[in-house]
Amino acid sequence: MVVTRSTCTFVPGGAGRAIAVKAQEVTVDARVWVVCWLVLIGAITIDVTVSGVALSGSYGLAAVLAGALVTVRRTVVLGVAAVAASVLSFLWNDNFGSLEWGLRVVIAAALSATGIAIAAVSERREARLARMTLIADTAQRAILRAMPTAVRDVGFAARYVSAAEEARIGGDLYEVISTPYGTRAIVGDVRGKGLEAVQLAATVLGAFRRAGASVDHLTDVARELDVVVTSAAGLEDFVTAILVEFGPDGTLTVVNIAHMPPVLIDPTPGVPPQVLDTGDPVPPLGMHPNPTITRTTWGPGSRLLLYTDGTTESRDNHGRFFEVTAHGALLSQGSLEQALDRLVDALTRHVGHQLTDDVALVLAERRSDSK
Repeated sequence: MVVTRSTCTFVPGGAGRAIAVKAQEVTVDARVWVVCWLVLIGAITIDVTVSGVALSGSYGLAAVLAGALVTVRRTVVLGVAAVAASVLSFLWNDNFGSLEWGLRVVIAAALSATGIAIAAVSERREARLARMTLIADTAQRAILRAMPTAVRDVGFAARYVSAAEEARIGGDLYEVISTPYGTRAIVGDVRGKGLEAVQLAATVLGAFRRAGASVDHLTDVARELDVVVTSAAGLEDFVTAILVEFGPDGTLTVVNIAHMPPVLIDPTPGVPPQVLDTGDPVPPLGMHPNPTITRTTWGPGSRLLLYTDGTTESRDNHGRFFEVTAHGALLSQGSLEQALDRLVDALTRHVGHQLTDDVALVLAERRSDSK
């Protein structure tokens, strides 16, 4: 038996997406910064050129706008400029030392201080959100062990695409183990988000590693998982899962527990991908399912895609769902790693914006005995 483990690849919204998003944020921030200056300059211009109008007290509104949209440092710079312009407004309003001039300077200063306070609160909130996201993401990485590149005559690759939006880290999970009954795999999805979902996912994975290696029938493994989820989950929590046993003779044994059915990709040119019929739907783990077994075969070179619903429920700008079976050519060519990279790229292009749900992908390939 040969088991080689590789590092699991986490993709934060697609390959290179995090860098692209950060660059876009910097560009937007610079543009907003320019707009805020234009607001201040526009108010000063009107104040200078239009007789009978005194806007010096409103100069600080530019800092309020900046406080909601840019950094504290930039808001401070703009606020100081607004107050300074308000102080100098006597040059065109001819009211130096008057009560009106003093009140307008105070108003501009108060507005600028408000903008700075808004910016400070926003930065603290963003920093707290970043810490929460990092903690949840680190916890999720810790429970998903490195995916084996090969177990016996089956090759594997995995991808985890994190939506990572407002720290809403999900409970998608996967694992592959070698057992006396064959190579077994699980891909699942915990209802809910955040650290509670990650904790439940860790519990399911631990139960699968234990039961999957010691229980002979795959349906009994599912029942063991249901007992664990029922005892560990909250009243409204549940887990969907797909269990697969890869037999040495090319037999695929599948137990589907309210999950997305696998997609079988035949290496023969022109043969479309096939969504496996896994029987009638059953309740998820935690709701006492009575799962059944589906058996099929796959030949050398065939590939099997296991995935979570974040894949097929991703919509484009027209509301159309992502169709996995329409990308069979991407999944059948190149190495398993390259195939998943291409599928992730296709998914992010389809969505066109930040994913709203995490995506877990596992691609398996039946290799010949010589590999």
